[in-house]
Amino acid sequence: MRQGSGGQHGKTTRSRIKGEVSSMNTMDSLIPVARVGVMVYLLLIPWTTASAAPEKQLPTHTPLSSTLVCSEDTPAEKWAALLQRQPFPYRRELPAPERTPLDGTYTKVDPKKDPQVPCRRCPDYAPEGGVWKIQFDKGVFRIIHLSSGWKSIASFSLEGDRLSLFNDPVCHETTGMYNWKAEGGQIVFTVIEDECAIRLRAMNLTKQPWFSCRPLNTEAATTGHWPEPPGCQ
Repeated sequence: MRQGSGGQHGKTTRSRIKGEVSSMNTMDSLIPVARVGVMVYLLLIPWTTASAAPEKQLPTHTPLSSTLVCSEDTPAEKWAALLQRQPFPYRRELPAPERTPLDGTYTKVDPKKDPQVPCRRCPDYAPEGGVWKIQFDKGVFRIIHLSSGWKSIASFSLEGDRLSLFNDPVCHETTGMYNWKAEGGQIVFTVIEDECAIRLRAMNLTKQPWFSCRPLNTEAATTGHWPEPPGCQ
């Protein structure tokens, strides 16, 4: 009985060993296949990533930078660049491009003598010293500080002597209301209500008169003999 049991145990052990050897041989045969598969996968990764990368979408609107940044561009180049821009209809539709009695270019020289404080994000519309320039042109309002290059753009509309400013990227949810008056080659604004840029826009526009860049008469325009305000060039 003991020999029969031992013989049976020996047969079982030999079968188990043969099975293990067979499994090892099978795995050895699969290793080269696995290696090939890994190499193919590694080669395909760059192509798969490139095809899966989403197409870059261009922005539909690029707001003007409202940061005071000094550049090497001349004042004329800064102004020319601003003239190429158009307002964006943030909250209100753009007005019809029709001429208004306010249309024209105006400048002023802020007498502030203190040097501008260096800052990475300076307050918008802060009344810094130097030449400021604005333009009203068929529903488009543009403003620039020629020394620093700070600029903004907005839409405007008129109802008699009342001016509305809106679609300004500095304060696109705000509509500024002003009264305006033109006299003797100057234009003067009186604020009714304007919370834009913690009321700095109102402070800037109403601080002093703006001088028209339009000659007073035909003779002055033809000869150039007239006191052209600074910044009109």
